[in-house]
Amino acid sequence: MILLQLFYSFFKIGLFTIGGGYAMLAIIQQEIVRYGWLTRAEFVDIVSIAEMTPGPIAVNAATFVGYRSAGLAGALAATTAVVLPSLISVMVVAKAWERYKSSQAVQGMFGGIRPVVVGLVGAAAVLVATTSLETLTGLGVKVGTLLIAAGSFGAVYYLKWDPIKVLLGAGLLGLLLF
Repeated sequence: MILLQLFYSFFKIGLFTIGGGYAMLAIIQQEIVRYGWLTRAEFVDIVSIAEMTPGPIAVNAATFVGYRSAGLAGALAATTAVVLPSLISVMVVAKAWERYKSSQAVQGMFGGIRPVVVGLVGAAAVLVATTSLETLTGLGVKVGTLLIAAGSFGAVYYLKWDPIKVLLGAGLLGLLLF
């Protein structure tokens, strides 16, 4: 039964979420809490792991959630389900794109979809940030945590530092501070 639930949930996520992996995170979190597969704190840990591993974050997150919930079969079910709608959509869209790409209706549709993607990515960022801070509430939110978060943001956004180097540096700082 859990394999069907994983497949259904991740197929639905893959089918109805436009904008890539980060846009999917809020919906993935909602589904895993709904079915009780993981806690919110465990989900944030999985997002962190999915961030650090090669490949798309949605596929990595689906694989980790599936594996954690139902082993190898769960990982295969969730990963296949989250990728399948995109695969089908890309095949259909690629066929029609050349013919209709300059259509006013198609341009209008993309004009409406773009702001939704921004909102979904923003919701995912807020979800990860608030959950990360909530997990520290029992220990008291540490100033070091806030400084690492703000410093990482500033280093990547304003100073244009390499995100991988910032991630590694923040990991080392966390190791030293916590």
